[in-house]
Amino acid sequence: MGIASILTMLLTGIGFALIAIGIGKGFGMHSWNPQKGEPYECGIPTEGVTWVQFNVGYYLFSLVYLVFDVEIVFLFPWATVVKEMGMFAFVEIILFSLFLFMGLLYAFKKKALSWM
Repeated sequence: MGIASILTMLLTGIGFALIAIGIGKGFGMHSWNPQKGEPYECGIPTEGVTWVQFNVGYYLFSLVYLVFDVEIVFLFPWATVVKEMGMFAFVEIILFSLFLFMGLLYAFKKKALSWM
């Protein structure tokens, strides 16, 4: 793939995005009322200040969960071809799991998995 192909794909992607936004702006209904700007929480009207700061630990916990969720997605295709690939596939998945385990140890060290 040359630079022309990459630029063509990039410009095509940007073009499709701009066309989709333009169609939404052109054909969408536009109305504004103050209620649209309010935060919505389960149909219950908000009371008091709605800008509440959350602890970053919840975010880190979810990121660690996503990392291991993605690992499972990679393990399924590996399991289907492990016999055909032989020892190479086995070593690769051991290294992959080792890197993820090191990430888990790092998360434990930084106390990212301790619930508030």
